[in-house]
Amino acid sequence: MSTTQHLSPAPRADAPVTRLDAAVIGAGVAGLYQLHRLREMGLAVRAYDTASGVGGTWYWNRYPGARFDSQAEVYQYWFSEELYKSWTPSERFPAQPETERWLNFVADKLDLKKDIQFDTRIDQASWNEATRRWDIVTQHGERIEAQYLVCCLGMLSAPLAERFPGQASFKGSIHHTGLWPRQGVDLKGKRVAVVGVGATGIQVIQTIAKEVGSMSIFVRTPQYVIPMRNPQYSRADWERWGSRFHELKQRVRNTFSGFDYDFDAGPWADKTPEQRSAVLERLWDDGSLALWLASFPEMFYDEAVSQEVSEFVRAKMRDRLQHDPALCDLLIPRDYGFGTHRVPLENRYLEVYLQDNVTAVDCRATPIERIVPEGIQTADGKVHEVDVIILAVGFDAGSGALTRIDIRGRGGRSLKAEWKKEIRTSMGMQIHGYPNLFTTAAPLAPSAALCNMTTCLQQQVDWVTDCIAYARRHGKQVVEPTREFEQRWVAHHDETAAKTLVMKTNSWYLGSNVEGKPRRLLSYIGGVGNFNRQCDEVAASGYAGFAMS
Repeated sequence: MSTTQHLSPAPRADAPVTRLDAAVIGAGVAGLYQLHRLREMGLAVRAYDTASGVGGTWYWNRYPGARFDSQAEVYQYWFSEELYKSWTPSERFPAQPETERWLNFVADKLDLKKDIQFDTRIDQASWNEATRRWDIVTQHGERIEAQYLVCCLGMLSAPLAERFPGQASFKGSIHHTGLWPRQGVDLKGKRVAVVGVGATGIQVIQTIAKEVGSMSIFVRTPQYVIPMRNPQYSRADWERWGSRFHELKQRVRNTFSGFDYDFDAGPWADKTPEQRSAVLERLWDDGSLALWLASFPEMFYDEAVSQEVSEFVRAKMRDRLQHDPALCDLLIPRDYGFGTHRVPLENRYLEVYLQDNVTAVDCRATPIERIVPEGIQTADGKVHEVDVIILAVGFDAGSGALTRIDIRGRGGRSLKAEWKKEIRTSMGMQIHGYPNLFTTAAPLAPSAALCNMTTCLQQQVDWVTDCIAYARRHGKQVVEPTREFEQRWVAHHDETAAKTLVMKTNSWYLGSNVEGKPRRLLSYIGGVGNFNRQCDEVAASGYAGFAMS
């Protein structure tokens, strides 16, 4: 895997300039829909993507076992009933290849690819005070001018590829899960190391366990896990879901997390222990994220409730690990509560550790020190010799994709420099000081982490599109949130987050996985329905808090 830093050539002063009404960065779930919406308005718009095809997350994350954990019936576009009904998923939680095919189906159905420029990385974007437009430069030195710049970069699209000292010295191959080769990687019979046991690492581990010769799993932060229930879907099944299209479309927009399930069990305090247990068992058996996002919201802010729900999950995990003391100590969380960290769905992941060809390495006791030619060296001096290293070590979430572009706003201010001090946005839609820059899946909106992504990304695209349409109808060329509005939103965001136990758990939700990253909950935790209502209120007020000129 190459992780070489590429420097963009300086744009030639005489280079031709592509002039657009709007430039969209990204051709994933959000970027495709944003391109469609702006094109519907009659704007001259083009999307740009580093990849060679559409898909965003589902283009790059093609590692073994990659699949989403939103049910297919709600991981959908909602602007077209005909589009929804014309694609039949094969199962409840489709794998990456099928999801990539679906997004290509959408792009072809809407004839979007003709307006997407692939294999193009946007390196620079500067607000031009004189022209009141964005000057954009690609890695090839191509120059683009656009009135609006819409960044649909995804919340997990800046992989932490250079994670350990000495990676270049390794004699075998190293692969980050977020940069998995299209041609795949031959793991059969190999000695394989997997570093990381988050949602991605878990999918890799459970998938390759029977294929590899041996596997060393480097465990630092254990995860609460829920067994995935993934039935096959027939055409008749999908017709039943299709008959509920309008119901589901409304439902997902108003729930806490953008799924079709919500916290409907009633207050924890009103139930007997037996009733609470029945709710937890029912949602556990559902095999989805419902136990996390549709059981008892008190688990997010009440220590006693958190402890009881956490112990329920721990007991399930202990049974599956055959009560092996060493494995239970290594793989079952004790220092944070269920749901305050990303909860993965899995398929016999825990049972992998009972295989004779699998070794678990406790990185809390012996952290990884460096990569050496033969493999991975831990703090105890041991070298774990392997042929392939798989890095499931995550991303610079939420903010990383934006700060890897040199974005300059008013007066040449640098987004990278500002966010190195403090990460701020206005509802995750815009940033004060950066006129006509719109964002999706950016910090301080639910889409940064705590949402069924298709629900929240479409809501943001619709809000952005409606805002641009409003400005154009009123003869305005520039849209920018005021400093006061942004301060109020950041204060509301922080006040909401501070009430939860999530703030006590170190995770990528808080940027804890990136050294030096300012600590702030990246995702708005006030609920998707509540967030959508606030966005609707801003729009209904004529976009109060957003200065237009």
